[in-house]
Parts: sequence; C-alpha cells; structure tokens
Amino acid sequence: MAGVYVHIPFCKKRCLYCDFFSTTLLEQREAYIEAVLQEIKARKGEAHEPIRTIYIGGGTPSTLAARDIQRIVEAIGTQDAIEITMEMNPGDASEEYIRAIKEAGINRLSIGIQSFQDELLQLIGRRHNAAQAKAAVRLAQEAGITNISIDLMYALPTQTIAQWEQDITTALSLGVQHISSYGLMYEEGTRMTRMIEEGTLTPIDEGTENAMYDTLCSRLQVAGYVHYEVSNFALPGYESKHNSAYWNGTPYIGIGAGAHSYIGDIRSWNADELEAYIRGIKEGTWVREQEVLGEKERYNERIMLGLRTRQGVPRQILQRDPQTFINAGLLRETKEGNIVATQEGIHILNRIISELMIE
Repeated sequence: MAGVYVHIPFCKKRCLYCDFFSTTLLEQREAYIEAVLQEIKARKGEAHEPIRTIYIGGGTPSTLAARDIQRIVEAIGTQDAIEITMEMNPGDASEEYIRAIKEAGINRLSIGIQSFQDELLQLIGRRHNAAQAKAAVRLAQEAGITNISIDLMYALPTQTIAQWEQDITTALSLGVQHISSYGLMYEEGTRMTRMIEEGTLTPIDEGTENAMYDTLCSRLQVAGYVHYEVSNFALPGYESKHNSAYWNGTPYIGIGAGAHSYIGDIRSWNADELEAYIRGIKEGTWVREQEVLGEKERYNERIMLGLRTRQGVPRQILQRDPQTFINAGLLRETKEGNIVATQEGIHILNRIISELMIE
C-alpha cells in the first residue's frame, strides 16, 4: 500500500504557535489548486503501489470549496483507497459543506479543536470558539461521517489542570473515534515564541505539562481508547491508517508546496514557497530536493519513529544497549521482544531516542 498527502497551505488567520508552511494569500487558491492537480497527474504512479490512504492537510484545507476537494480526490483516484482524511477548522463547518465533502469522498474528518475554553482559544490565536467546535463534531456525525478525529492541545499558557480535565471530559462526551493531543511547542519564529522573548508570556512548567499528559493517557485508557502512538489515541479499529504509514516506513507521495515524500530509500520535498511552486509546476521548471537515506539514516529513523509507537522496536535490531533505561523504568521489554517506552519514559523520550541512535 501507499499513501498520498496533499498540502493546502491557506489559512484565513495564522495561529500564534504555528510553524507549518502556511499563507493567508487566499487569492492564490485557484492557481494553487491547478498546480496541485498538475503535480498529481505527473506523479500519480510514482509509488508503484495502490494508493490506500489520502490525507488532505495544511494549513486549513476547509478554506477550499467542496468542489475543489472533490477535484483533488478524483485526480488521485479512490478505487483502492480505504481512508480519505481531510483536516477542518471548526469555524468552517456547516451542514452543507460537510455533506458536500463527504460526497467528494472524504470518509475521515480531522477537526482542529485544540481547546474547549474560549479564553485559551483566543490566547493562541484560533478563529473558532468552543460552541463552534462542538457543533462541528455534531454536524459531521449527523452527515454520516463515522470516523472523526479531534486535535487537543495542552500546556497552553495560563491553562490549568482543571481546565484540561474539563476539555478531556468534553471531548469524551462527543463520542469521537480518535483523539490527537500535543503539548504546545514554542517553535522559532512564531509569535508565541517572540512573546516569551519579550517577557509578555510565561510557559507552563514541565511538571504541570507532564501531569496534563499523564491525565490524558489515564482518562482515555479508562474510556477505551488505544494509546497507539505518543500523541495519538483511538477506539479499537480507528487508528489512523495514513499516519501509521509514516511511522512504519510505508511509501507516501507528498503533493503541494512544502510537502515531503518517502519512497524506497529516497526522501524528497517541494519548496515551501507558494509562488515558486505554482510557477515551477506551470512552467515545467519545478524541481524537488531529495536525499538518499543510507543504512545509518534508515536505522536512526526506525528508532525515532518506532519508539513513539505502541509496538516499539525489536530489541534485536538495537545497536546500543537499552538496559540502563530499562533498569530506570523508562523503557520495558515486551514478551514479543520489543522495546517500548513506559509512561515515565515518554516524558524524556527525545533524550532516550538520541542515546539509542548511532552517529
């Protein structure tokens, strides 16, 4: 199987924490879609495998008309697809729009809620409110979409554990099949990072962030969700097939400005500059950058991605001894002989991964 990711970089408003490639130049949408359709046509057979998953992400794909979503999906082809996901901002949800994208082939919706607290949504620069977030889920359910994921964020400035508990309770009350949850990262160049540097914003302390994560894990486990990747939880059978492909080395094609591809030992990516991408596709001068992964790079990537998952990595492939971390209760060995991170280990997983990689 293989996957296709389509990057839609357009946003009506840029969130204060976001460092993904995005733009508010909405007037460029039509030209961009034409370029995307042309790139799909040129690269459709590149993976040499049936396309089983399609993921339309961003940016904010729901800034596009439903007809444009349909054109993209049809260009890729759905004859072999089992999962077709689209990201949506709750502020764009309407009964008409959701029914239209469902007719276009979308069978999984990822709704970027982030929080059900209006004051926190305003703080991080989101353009929707809590009422719109809950309404978006309800509208998707009423439209017959039976595979819904929502995004939640924790460790937001001023966020309390009580607020986080309330967000989890609200999320569980909605009956969604999948929850992705991420601690706020202060990336270089973002407005929130500049606010910290200016002294106008104070991050949540590490202890509180870890407590929020542990609360999330325990609450979702009790509710029946499988914790199948560090930041991802699903009811049984609803694990994201597309994202799982990233973690297990399945080939995928990235379409659009800034999109990455991985096929065989080659990782490639399009430039993350809107006008250069559109012009390059139109004029036939578009060039993807690429790197060939050697044995060391493939090994390190397998460790980095594998330890984030529920399955972990086989102990027999490790080139560095994990026993120190096992003794410290940060890693454990399963009966199948795989090494997986414990709850405590997840708190410092990046350091553990770094120690197990080879130079």
